[in-house]
Amino acid sequence: MTAPPHVDVQGLCVTVRGPEGRPLRIVDDVSFAIPRGEVLALIGESGSGKTTIALSLMGYARGGAAISGHVRVGDATLDGSPGLAQQRGHRIAYVAQSAAAAFNPSRRIIDQVIEPALIHRTATAAAARERAVALFRALALPTPETIGERYPHELSGGQLQRLMAAMALVTKPDLVIFDEPTTALDVTTQVEVLQAFRRVFREEGSTGVYVSHDLAVVAQVADHILVLQRGRVCEQNRAGTLIATPADDYTRMLMAAAHPVVASAKPVPGDTSLLTIDGVFAGYGPVDRAGRPAHPVLSDVGLTIARGAAVGVIGESGSGKSTVARVVAGLLAPTAGRVVLDGEELAPTIAGRTREQLRRVQIVFQNADVALNPAHSVRDILGRVLRFYHGMRGADVDRRVGELLDLTRLPATAMHRRCDELSGGQKQRVNLARALAADPEVILCDEVTSALDTVVRGAILDLLADLRRDLGLAYLFISHDIATVKALCDEIVVLYKGTRVESGASATYDAAPYHPYTDLLIASVPEMRRGWLADETRRTAMPFADAAMTSELCRFLPRCPVAIAGRCDTAPPPLRALSTGNVVLCHRSEAQLTG
Repeated sequence: MTAPPHVDVQGLCVTVRGPEGRPLRIVDDVSFAIPRGEVLALIGESGSGKTTIALSLMGYARGGAAISGHVRVGDATLDGSPGLAQQRGHRIAYVAQSAAAAFNPSRRIIDQVIEPALIHRTATAAAARERAVALFRALALPTPETIGERYPHELSGGQLQRLMAAMALVTKPDLVIFDEPTTALDVTTQVEVLQAFRRVFREEGSTGVYVSHDLAVVAQVADHILVLQRGRVCEQNRAGTLIATPADDYTRMLMAAAHPVVASAKPVPGDTSLLTIDGVFAGYGPVDRAGRPAHPVLSDVGLTIARGAAVGVIGESGSGKSTVARVVAGLLAPTAGRVVLDGEELAPTIAGRTREQLRRVQIVFQNADVALNPAHSVRDILGRVLRFYHGMRGADVDRRVGELLDLTRLPATAMHRRCDELSGGQKQRVNLARALAADPEVILCDEVTSALDTVVRGAILDLLADLRRDLGLAYLFISHDIATVKALCDEIVVLYKGTRVESGASATYDAAPYHPYTDLLIASVPEMRRGWLADETRRTAMPFADAAMTSELCRFLPRCPVAIAGRCDTAPPPLRALSTGNVVLCHRSEAQLTG
C-alpha cells in the first residue's frame, strides 16, 4: 500500500481585499503533494505566489488575507487539532531569504540557534548546543565548535545563511521551508550553501519546500518542481523531466531568462577617459601612522572608464567590489591613490566635493528597500534630487518626474504611490530614476540586479542598456554574476580580496585562458541540468590550503587548485599580458592557463 504524502495541498486559495474593496485571489486553486523526505521547488517570478503558498503550509497569511482549501502537513491541518500554526518553529521550520535581518546583532549566534529548541522544549540547553555543533559541522561551517560564540556582524553572508538553516533544523523538524535562501549570495558561496543544504536534507530525512526564481538552482536540490504564474499553477513534474522537456511556454521563458541577453547592441564607447581609479588602497577602521587601515580591503586597484563605456567589476562577497564604488562616490576616503573625473582629481570624500562633481557621479545601491524611504512618495523622492541639483519647484518637478518615470518604464500613476506599495522591480527602477534625476555622466551600479528574479533582472539590464545608448551614460557595474556583467559591459575587472587579478574585454571571457580565480567564478554558475552540483562537489584538492600567507604572495594561493610549488608559494605573482588582450596576475603561462 502506498504511503500517504507527507504534505498534501488541494485547492489552496489565498484571498485579499483588492484595490476597490473586492476580494482578490493572489493564490488560486493550487494543488500538490510531497512524499516524505523529498523536496518540492516552487518556481516563478516575483508576485507569482511562491512565498504566500510556502507560508500557508505554516498556517500563516499576511494581515487581511484569508486561506482556504485543504492543507495538511503530517497529521496537522489548517483548522484541525493539531493545527499548522502550532507546528511553527518545531515540526515546521522556515529559513528566510535575508539571514542578516533574521539574526539579532546583539546576541551570540549559538544562543539564537538553540533558542527554538528551548522554547519548544525539544532538548535541554546542553543537548541543544551539542545538536547545534553537529549541524554546524554538517553544514560545512568553519570551526564548528567555536563559530557559535561569534556575533552576526563577524560572519559572512553565506555563513549566516547556513547558520539560519541550523537554527531551523535544531528542533529536528519534519518540514523545512527555504525561501530564496541563496538569491543574494555570490556564485561560489551559493555552491557551498547548496551543497550543505542538499547534504543535510539527505542526512536528516526532512521534507523540504524550496522557493526560488532560478530553475538552474532548484534543479540541483529538488525532486519535484511546481511552476507558478500570478498565483496559478502552470505545470508541475519531476525535476529531471521538467528541466529536460518543459511543457509550458512560461516555463521555457523562465529557463531562457537564466541566461541574460541584452536586446540592444552595445554602443561604441568614446576615446577619452571619463573616470580613472589610480592605485587605490582603502579599508575600514583606524588608520595607523603608516597610512594602513585596521581592516585593509583594496590594494593598488586601478581601472579606467571611457565616456559612454560600461566596465564591470566582479568577485565574491568580500572581494572589495562595493568598496570600489564607495571610494568613487566619496563615501569612503582611500588611504592612497586617487579618483579622477574628466581630468580633475576628486576630493577623497563627499565633504570636499562640489555640488557639480556630486551631480556627475551617482550611485544606485543594491537594496532598494533600504535605499528608499518607504513613507515617501515617488514624487517626493525624485523631487528632492531635482530641487537639490537643478533648483526645480512645483510644475517643473511634476513634469520632470513624469519624464523620469517614462525613462525607467514606470506607469505615470506611480508618481504619487509610496515605495512600500511597489514591487521589487519597480522599486529598483525608482532607485535608478533617482540617480537619473541628477542628470549624471557616470552611474555606479552596486549589485542592482542580484536580489531580483531572472525575468525582472533581464528587464532592468535592457533598461540600463537603452539608457546608456540614449543618454550616453557610463557605468561602473558591480556584480558577482559574470553572465550579467558580460551581457551589459564592454570590459570586466576581476577582484579577489581587494586585488585586481584579471581585466580585459568582455568577449575574452567566453573561453580560456583565464586566471584560476576567474575560472572558479565561471565554473560556479549553476548549469540547467541535474547532477551539476554533484560534479562541483568533486573539485580538485587545493595543494596550499594550509599555506602560511604573506602580503607579497598571491592572495588566491590557499584556494588555487593549480598553484605551482616552489613558485606560487615563494614569490609574488607577475602581471602578464595574454594574447587575448587580458592582463592577469599569475605565475602560470598562457599555455598553462589555457590547458
